[in-house]
This record gives sequence, structure tokens and C-alpha cells, in this order.
Amino acid sequence: MREFFRGVGLLGRGFAYWRRRPGLMALGLVPAAIVGALFLAGLVTLGAFLPALTEAMTPFADAWPGIWATVIRVTVGTAVFAAALVLVAVSFTAITLVVGDPFYERIWRAVEADAGAPVAEVPYGFWASVRDGLWLVVRGIGIAVLATLIALIPALGGILSTVFAVSCTGWLIADELTSRALTARGLSARERRVLMRGNRGRMLGFGVATQLCFMVPLGAVVTMPAAVAGATLLGRHAAGHPAETAG
Repeated sequence: MREFFRGVGLLGRGFAYWRRRPGLMALGLVPAAIVGALFLAGLVTLGAFLPALTEAMTPFADAWPGIWATVIRVTVGTAVFAAALVLVAVSFTAITLVVGDPFYERIWRAVEADAGAPVAEVPYGFWASVRDGLWLVVRGIGIAVLATLIALIPALGGILSTVFAVSCTGWLIADELTSRALTARGLSARERRVLMRGNRGRMLGFGVATQLCFMVPLGAVVTMPAAVAGATLLGRHAAGHPAETAG
């Protein structure tokens, strides 16, 4: 648990860059706000059509007593919306990083410079960013499907589904956000995952904290620049280059 909370603390150190580099961090709001507005519109639309959607998904409940039909449809509706939130979280991260790459590269470079000794830079590249983003979304879809199925378990399904979704989504977000700092050190995707497993607690703490911040209204927009900064510090630690001066 100590490593988990150290991961949470790294996100806090990312937020500290709002005080240290406010102008630079503000640039990161632009792509996050654009993508966030699109996803918010999608969630609002889903919420508006959710009752009709759940009825269409549960025609067998039409003949059930009213209370039981309501219970099953609320359960299904909750599971569908929870799955949508999982997809939004991973898709928001992937798309925002691709759209806002020039902005977030400046944040990443500033954090690396503040953190101490420079590292050999291996270009990440636009298409590498797109590839990793698509792979993130695919894995997110898998988590969303599993979370939906878990949510259908009587009594404890909602709690178990939430814990599963937040934990797994947090892990994916940490993976995507640290990819730039680790790729710059010449690490392949497989090598990055080996480092992630070796720093499981810290990665999970950072990712879960970021995911929970994303769930707060407008939280994703404000958190994204801080998450990029914190993930840079996390990547440095995982690669054996801890920050020397960043606090």
C-alpha cells in the first residue's frame, strides 16, 4: 500500500506544476477541453436514451411484475452506463494525447528538464501515439464488457464492477501516460510493461488516482496536464532515473 500511495503522490506532484509552470500547464487545457466536451455530449445523449435502450435490451422483462422489471432494467442500465464511463476514460486519455501531442510534449520536456539529468531522446512519433492509443481503446472495450457482466451479479455486482473497472482502467491510463517518458529512453512496448509490473503498486496508485479525478465534473480537463507531468516523474522512477530536483 505504501507504493500505491506514492503513486497517488506523484499525481499530486503533477498538480504542483500548475503553480510552478501555470502558462505551460494552461496550454494542456485546450485539447483536453475540446475532447472532454465531445465525450460529455456523448454521455448526456446516452443518459437521455438510456431508459429506452434498457427496455430494448430486456424485452423478456415486459411480462414480469412491475417491481422486478424495474430492478432488472435499472441493473442493466447502470451496467451500460458504467461501461460507457470506462470507455470514455480510456478513449479520452488516448485521443487527448494524440490531439494535444505538441502541448503535452512541452509539458513532458519541462518536467524532464526540471527533474535533473537529461536522457537520450528516442522520438515517439505521431503514428506510434495513434497505435498505442488504439490499443488502449481496444483493451478498454474488453474491460468495459467484463465490467458490464460483473455488474449483473446480484447484490454485490455494482460494487465489484466499480472496483474492477477503476483498477483496470487506472492501470491502462498509467501505461499510456508513461509511454512517452519510457519510449524516450529507448524502451520497447514489451520492456515498458516489464517495468510497469516491477512498479505495480506505484503505477496502480497513480492510475487509479487519475481515473478518480477524471470522474469529477471538469476534472478530466484540469487533471490531464497534471497527469502528463506526474506520469513523466513516474516514468523516470520506473526507468531508474528518479527526479533530482522536482518536488
